[in-house]
Amino acid sequence: MTDQPILLKTLLTQRHWQTYSTFCKEYDKAAKKVDPSLQGGWPSRAQLHRWLNGELKGLPYSGHCRVLEAMFPGRSASELFSTTAPASPAQRIEPEPARSGGLDAATCSMPQMADVTAVFSSRSAFSSAYPASTMFDDAKEISAAGLSLNILCQSYPDHQLRRLLDSGTLIRCLFLDPKGQAIRAREAEEGYTDSTLTTLTALNISMLTRLRARLDTTSAQRLELHVYDETIRFNLIIVDRALCVVQPYLPQARGVDSPTFVIKDNTAAEGLFPIFDQVFRDMWERSKPV
Repeated sequence: MTDQPILLKTLLTQRHWQTYSTFCKEYDKAAKKVDPSLQGGWPSRAQLHRWLNGELKGLPYSGHCRVLEAMFPGRSASELFSTTAPASPAQRIEPEPARSGGLDAATCSMPQMADVTAVFSSRSAFSSAYPASTMFDDAKEISAAGLSLNILCQSYPDHQLRRLLDSGTLIRCLFLDPKGQAIRAREAEEGYTDSTLTTLTALNISMLTRLRARLDTTSAQRLELHVYDETIRFNLIIVDRALCVVQPYLPQARGVDSPTFVIKDNTAAEGLFPIFDQVFRDMWERSKPV
């Protein structure tokens, strides 16, 4: 990995094309002009990460090079994968005397936030800033994992879910198994003695199962329901592979009382989005369909 940024990474950031989904859209636009057969041939997320971090030996395949040169007219593939040197030598600055009181403002500046764009002290505070309708109304893909998934099942109307499914949206829901051991352990941890979480989760699964039964075959296939029986760690919502909402489950505290983090994919930076995207995919692969 090089110390200086790759020119491609710099140009993507300047044009606000650094998220993976946006990069793929721009890649396809350029591919259509160069050779329509190259459309859809964008690099994987991992490949793009290697491109942008100087981990590539040589140049990508010629098809990629042709598309990238069309995305950035006047730049050759060799230039795009070269490092960008600073415009002038950095001016030497004498170090300031050490300050007391912990980390300084520079250390705590925004770059340290990676791709985390907002932090809330609780789920209710998050929901006020990000209503379910704002996140889901125009979504093409929704992946959710957690316990009862109330944000989809209780905070978003049935008719809106049906509209999304009929219009082509893929919805994947991963519930903590109401018949499993992990949900009973979580109930004990939160102090419930009346199967509150088990009942609520079973109700939400039933609600979505009933909705799926009323859909036509094609729309019904877009609503995938799975359960898992593992120690619950996170509530995850991933929308269009670009927005990720993460909430850890704290000991004894109800889920609604836990802090919530909003992450927006920024492939051009070292971020958390790929980590939690992988967490969801691994859990999904271990789960079983309803």
